[in-house]
Amino acid sequence: MANLLKRPLKLALIQLATGSDKTTNLSRARSRVLEASHSGATLIVLPECFNSPYGCQFFPSYAETLLPSPPSEEQSPTFHALSTLAKETKTYLLGGSIPEYETETRKFYNTSLMFDKEGKLIATHRKVHLFDIDIPGKITFKESDVLSPGNRVTIVNLPEYGKIALAICYDIRFPELATIAARRGCFLLVYPGAFNLTTGPLHWSLLARARAADNQVYVGLCSPARDMDASYNAWGHSMVVNPNATVLSEAKENEEIVYAHLAGDEIEETRKGIPLSQQRRFDVYPDLNEGNIKFE
Repeated sequence: MANLLKRPLKLALIQLATGSDKTTNLSRARSRVLEASHSGATLIVLPECFNSPYGCQFFPSYAETLLPSPPSEEQSPTFHALSTLAKETKTYLLGGSIPEYETETRKFYNTSLMFDKEGKLIATHRKVHLFDIDIPGKITFKESDVLSPGNRVTIVNLPEYGKIALAICYDIRFPELATIAARRGCFLLVYPGAFNLTTGPLHWSLLARARAADNQVYVGLCSPARDMDASYNAWGHSMVVNPNATVLSEAKENEEIVYAHLAGDEIEETRKGIPLSQQRRFDVYPDLNEGNIKFE
């Protein structure tokens, strides 16, 4: 069995407190990324909408233009802040997500940016499944009022370590993305996400553990810190789950950094004990991995 994770990796999920001032948000993110780097993390993740408040009323005014790439610093101060920070810390840095505006189509997206240790952009993921829900008496939210969906599965290769898959928040509810990524050799599924005080206690941990158990890979969920004065209250509880669906580390509600050590042997041992890959019945049901898949 090939070792999906070539060497041990220290993962950091930054459960960042964000506010209405983008410059302050970026400064706060910088401070926490530096802290994570000094603690030995080599893959660092920021939460969904880490440079802005989360909400349809905020997306247009906080959106940045990313294309053509690279954008100017005026077009996307966040892009340049992340690139500089990744190069400075010599880490792989996933910029959670930011609101993006594409001038050619005049569409808005919820977009993740991944940079390598030299500060080069190596992956972009636009949220595929938009958060449109209506739970009577609890919460109504419709991202599609403002945002457009992405249309790609995003897998990125980190040469020293292996492949990881990027997705955003509501994407985790759709196991197809995770299944395809795992079948394509990813050792980690990363979801910056902002569940709320209704969906968080219901499904946040459940979905993280389910995607790990289904695919026998690591899963990382990175939330913003909870702010009860904000218009949208994030659940928090950023967490890392191992291939056996055990929670390795979990934040509470406030700003903090969650760390976990990832090892290829743990994936191998899990898969040897419960050999799902050898037991699938594609004579009974179709192989998702063989379908018409669009990749970033």
